[in-house]
Formats: sequence, C-alpha cells, structure tokens
Amino acid sequence: MIQRVLITPEAELIIAKLKSRHGDLMFHQSGGCCDGSQPMCFEKGEFITGSSDVKIGTIAGCEFYMSLDQFEYWKHTQLLIDITPGRGSSFSLEIPLGIRFIVKSRIFTDEELADLEPVITADN
Repeated sequence: MIQRVLITPEAELIIAKLKSRHGDLMFHQSGGCCDGSQPMCFEKGEFITGSSDVKIGTIAGCEFYMSLDQFEYWKHTQLLIDITPGRGSSFSLEIPLGIRFIVKSRIFTDEELADLEPVITADN
C-alpha cells in the first residue's frame, strides 16, 4: 500500500526529541490558521479530533490527522513532512526549538491512486 504521508529523516529526529520530552505525540494538518497550512505537533490527545477529521496515516509512530474538508483538496497528493529553520506562530511543540514542521507534496500517479492506504474517520 502507498502511504499518504511520509517523513524525512531530519523531521523524524525532531519527533524523537519531542517524544523524549512530551511522551506520545500526534499531528494535525492545519487548515489555514496561524502559519497557514502547516503540520502541527501536539501531545497525543491534546488536540481533540472529531467526526470532521480523518486519520491519513502514521509518521514516526504518531497518528496524522486532517480535517475532512481539507482532505478533499489534498486526497490526490502524498505529503512529506520535513523541518525548516525559523519560528512559526503556532502552538506546535517544535516551535521552541527554533524550527517548524513543513509539508511538501506531490500528486499521486494513477497506479498509486489504485493502491492507497485507507483513510480512517476520527470519532473521538
């Protein structure tokens, strides 16, 4: 199965550092608030997901969610989570480290679209 969301080795190292400080983590792809549309990292359960969110995958052992409305725009793309220097203005856990998570994307091929990882509705 083709994964909908991937992570760079550099971002994975930051997640390991954040896990050592905060425990289990989760991600939610921001829909335009604060720093625009960026992946936001929280302690697991700190961001409450609901029926309007979908789990699109897991990165570095962390569940990755997105609002269903936003997913409709992104469903044909694979996301790559990376880091970049600079402080964002969000509540994401990496901000005090002087970096922020960013998303890069590419469109799936027709072959990949036929073999995508399933999307799971969040009902918390």
